[in-house]
Amino acid sequence: MNASSDRGNRGVVAVVGATGRQGTAVVRHLLQDGWHVRALTRNPSSAAALELHAQDAGVQRADTEDMRSLLSAFDGAYGVFNAQNPMTSSTDAEIRQGHNVAEAAARAGVKHVVYGAAGVGDYETGVGSWDSKLVVAQRFRELGLPLTVLRPMAFMELMTDKSYYPQLSTWHIMPKLMGPERPVGWLCLDDLGAIAARAFADPGKWVGKTLSLASDIQSMEQCRTLWEERTGRRPRAFPMPVSLFERFVGTDLTTMWRWLRNHQFDMSTQATREILPGALSVREWMSGFDKAGFDRLNHR
Repeated sequence: MNASSDRGNRGVVAVVGATGRQGTAVVRHLLQDGWHVRALTRNPSSAAALELHAQDAGVQRADTEDMRSLLSAFDGAYGVFNAQNPMTSSTDAEIRQGHNVAEAAARAGVKHVVYGAAGVGDYETGVGSWDSKLVVAQRFRELGLPLTVLRPMAFMELMTDKSYYPQLSTWHIMPKLMGPERPVGWLCLDDLGAIAARAFADPGKWVGKTLSLASDIQSMEQCRTLWEERTGRRPRAFPMPVSLFERFVGTDLTTMWRWLRNHQFDMSTQATREILPGALSVREWMSGFDKAGFDRLNHR
C-alpha cells in the first residue's frame, strides 16, 4: 500500500525490530494512519525488510548494539517504537540493547517512545523476560523520555504460528505447567499494532501510561473448544518432557507458566477496549481462518 499521499504533516516514527512480529504490525498501522516510518533492521535486504519497503516504509539498517547506527536512525524522528526479543539472545542482551535505544532516543530528542513490553505489573516476579522489561522501561523514564508502555499478555498467534515457539509449547507444556483451566489474557498482533499507532496519535492521553493489554480472557481448555468448534477437531499437541523442552529453549517460559499457575493479577480488558474498542476476541480472531487455513497452520 502506498500511503505517502495521505500522510499530511505527521512526523517520522522509527520502529526498532521492524521485521519482527510486533514491529511488522506496528509499521503497517503507522503507515495506514499517515506516519512516515523508518523500519529499522540489521538486514535491509531480507525478505521481510523488502516487504516493508514495498508497503512504503523507509527501511534503514540499525543495530541495537551499535549506538552510532541508532543515533542515525533516530535523527529527526518524532517517535520510536521499541521492542526486543530476549528469546533470540538473552535477558542481559535485551537490557543492554534497550538501554542503548533509550540513550540514543534521548540524545536525538525523540518526543514519544512507545515500548512493546510484557509482564503482569510494576514488580519483579522472577520471570526473566518480564523483569528485564521493567529495567528497560525505568531507563527510559530516568532519561526523561515521554513514554507509553504497552504490556500485551499472550498473543493469539501462539496458537497458530509455528515460528513463535514449537506448537507443543502452547497446547501441551503451557497448560500442563500453568493449568488448563487457568484464565489467560489474549491479544492478536494486528491489534497490538493498531494500539501502538493510536498511542502515537494521542500523546496527551497516553504518555506516562502503562497499558496491560488483553482483548479476551480464555483458558487453554476454552481455546481448545473454540478451535474444535471452528475446525471440527482438537488442535494437535506433541507431548514432550518439560526437561527436554527446557534443554531446547531454556527455563524462562517454564518459569513463567509455573508463576501463572500460582499467582493472580489484574487481567482486565478495560484498557484495551478504551484505546481500541474493536479489538478481536479469540473467537473473532479464529473466524479469520477458513478450515484450509487451519489445516495449513496445524500441519506445517
